[in-house]
Parts: sequence; structure tokens; C-alpha cells
Amino acid sequence: MAREKPEAAAEAEATPELSYREQLDFLNPIAQPLASRKLTRKLLKCIRKATKHKQIRRGVKEVQKFINKGEKGITVLAGDTLPIDVYCHIPIMCEDRSLPYAYVPSKTDLGIAAGSKRPTCVIMIKPHEEYQEAYDECLEEVSALPLPL
Repeated sequence: MAREKPEAAAEAEATPELSYREQLDFLNPIAQPLASRKLTRKLLKCIRKATKHKQIRRGVKEVQKFINKGEKGITVLAGDTLPIDVYCHIPIMCEDRSLPYAYVPSKTDLGIAAGSKRPTCVIMIKPHEEYQEAYDECLEEVSALPLPL
């Protein structure tokens, strides 16, 4: 049993991660506005920082609840979530409340950035003074993305 664990870890490390370009093949038709490769990296980095300070909301139910309560932040959605019906109402809620949102290609990357082994389809990053500069930079770029019609 003790020998199986290192082998499994080595096997997990050996599996190649999909590149940004390869992840785009698995996107949903509603994944607009999609973050660029550079913005995706910035958003995931900001999520990691927010996770350290416990300033994220993760999962559809939790994000939906706090959007309804009027909490402010950047909403990041995974573009490869199926079925779409699970979270297709979140962008509409964000638009109604003038909250910025963007899609990133992978729910697995989103989950890992949030410090979880499980993939997650939506995360809200709340502002905090410890990572305010990174947050403001992401907020500016996400707000500049064109909204879908």
C-alpha cells in the first residue's frame, strides 16, 4: 500500500496538462467574454491570493446567494462546465447588478487555484487590502472585456 501512493503521485505528475489553446476546444457556446491567456493567469493568481485570506466565494449556490445579497467582487466562471443549465443564470445576475465577470477555459484550473482538488465552475473574488493591486488590475481588464449581446 505504501508503494502505491508514490506511483500514483508520479502518474498524476506525468499526465500532461492541457495548454490554453487545447482547453479552448472544450468551451461552451455561452463562454463570453472569455479571458485571454494572460488575463486567465492573472485571475488565477488573484484567486490564489484571495484564497489565502479567505476572500472567495466558491460554487454556484454560494456565489448566487452573495450576488443576491449585494456583495461586490469579480465573478470568474469556467467555460468547460456541462450541462450549461447549472450556471447559465449567473452572468445575467452579474449584468443586472453591474458586477464584472469573465470566463476562463478550465474548471479544473479554477478549482486548483482555489486550493481544492475538486473542479469548480464559478468563483467570486472579493476585494481585500492585502492583494488590492492585483485585484484592481484584474478588475480593470475584466471590465474592459466586451459583453455578449
